[in-house]
Amino acid sequence: MERTHPRSGPPAGPHTAPRTALVWAVLRRELDRHAGRELAVLDVGGGTGGFAVPLAEAGHRVTVVDANPDALAALTRRAAEAGVAPRVSAVQGDGDALADLVEPASADLVLCHAVLEVVDDPARVVAAIATALRPAGAASVLVANRAAAVLSRAMNGSLDAAAALLADAAGRAGARDTLRRRYDAAGASALLGAAGLEVEQIHGVRVFADLAPAAAAEQAPQALLDLEAAAAQLPPYRDIAAQLHLFARLRP
Repeated sequence: MERTHPRSGPPAGPHTAPRTALVWAVLRRELDRHAGRELAVLDVGGGTGGFAVPLAEAGHRVTVVDANPDALAALTRRAAEAGVAPRVSAVQGDGDALADLVEPASADLVLCHAVLEVVDDPARVVAAIATALRPAGAASVLVANRAAAVLSRAMNGSLDAAAALLADAAGRAGARDTLRRRYDAAGASALLGAAGLEVEQIHGVRVFADLAPAAAAEQAPQALLDLEAAAAQLPPYRDIAAQLHLFARLRP
């Protein structure tokens, strides 16, 4: 297969939404760090390829592991339409089985976005991520933030759910909650650290995007994006974001 020269980062256009722009900014810096290299990327729970396809368009090889066959079919179509099908591989399986699905020391970069909230054993998944990384490889981990969920339910008038979530050790809002757990920055950092991953950065994602009126976001999208960027690493704003983005590296 002909090797294309990797671009330094994914195209800018589709990656300026407040919900994803800051994650892309962190990833772009990592890609720039390896400018000129074709990276092996593993996207755990990558679904239809929202991150995988742009990374493949940037010249990298991406393997997506996801339990949903329909999502993987959509990924395959999306990659074909973008002309990057040879650089995108789809593997069906859930996060808990990751250790059996990928080779050790085979990835330069692992994405694990919105996965640790739903798997049976987060520690096992994180350990598998660390095993999959090559020396000095990096992991992008996105998790649901417990504090934001409490605030959101209280603001919506669901006071019982807010109280239940606040009191629950795992950060759940009861039996009907679609997530098994939520995190704070300290807890998520400890989880990664136990697997030998050193957290380099923690950002809040969607600090204001879910709070600002839709009209304001539509009228001034760049202002909202700038505000998100300014607050993303600053407590207490970071700590009430809807999601926490941790960027970590495998310890030598």
